[in-house]
Amino acid sequence: MNRELKIFSGNANPALAHEICAYLGQKLGEATVSSFSDGEIRVKVDENVRGADVFVVQSTCQPVNDSLLELLIIIDALKRSSANRITAVIPYFGYGRQDRKDQPRVPISAKLVADLISTAGADRVLTMDLHAGQIQGFFNVPVDHLYALPVLLDYITKKKINDLVVVSPDAGGVERARAFAKRLQANLAIIDKRREGPNQAQVMNIIGDVQGKSVLLLDDMIDTAGTIVQGAQACADKGALDVWAACTHAVLSGPALERITKSCLSQVVVANTIPFRGKDQACPKLHQLSVAPLLGEAIRRIHEDESVSSLFA
Repeated sequence: MNRELKIFSGNANPALAHEICAYLGQKLGEATVSSFSDGEIRVKVDENVRGADVFVVQSTCQPVNDSLLELLIIIDALKRSSANRITAVIPYFGYGRQDRKDQPRVPISAKLVADLISTAGADRVLTMDLHAGQIQGFFNVPVDHLYALPVLLDYITKKKINDLVVVSPDAGGVERARAFAKRLQANLAIIDKRREGPNQAQVMNIIGDVQGKSVLLLDDMIDTAGTIVQGAQACADKGALDVWAACTHAVLSGPALERITKSCLSQVVVANTIPFRGKDQACPKLHQLSVAPLLGEAIRRIHEDESVSSLFA
């Protein structure tokens, strides 16, 4: 390709950006992403990007609004520096839970954020495990939507867990859990859950047989861990011998770590779309897997105008 490949990163997840660069044999692009004393974000691209094919790796994770604004400003800086094409690589897309009007007088924030990224100058978006698949349609630019399933699947397969049942913690995740169970040749169960408010969930019933089985709770994200911990306890109460959990995005806000530590969960397997912070690393029940090779391969194929579809499985 005549266009030079360059990869830049904000402050949200630089470790993942470095892993992606290592996979591609690239050097991370030089840029200053800092703040003025009043908190205003300052960005300066410290190398020539004219005519380059540029990828910006930035999860919109905690601090969510700072991470999002960093992404927008980096994209704008690259656009004004005459980059040929800018791809926003967003391993974790924040505001994804606000994808519809589920009550009167509320915004569709996922659509607003998609518009902001397009307006800033992104020509393409590469993301992973959106909370709702229809968010792809919120963008006015091409979206490549990857799944961490192959990475999680490989780890669980190597564990050789006997009598495994894959459990969806709610009705919305059934399709994800069914695909996972099919590949593991495992049975499927569903937790019937009623949500009483933001970050609050109450387990109502388990549809399926978990008695005497090993259980794997599968979700796209763990935020305050209320859903996953209540689901784990419900499975244990129904006679499950061993309860595991797996998710792509470890948001882990509020009381999440305390809940996981005190729960009946044996292990919680997560991807590194969101970096561990402080106490996260010390939690013995958390195990982090890298999706850098998957993202790196997608970046390589996009740069070389090859098909990315085989990575969507």
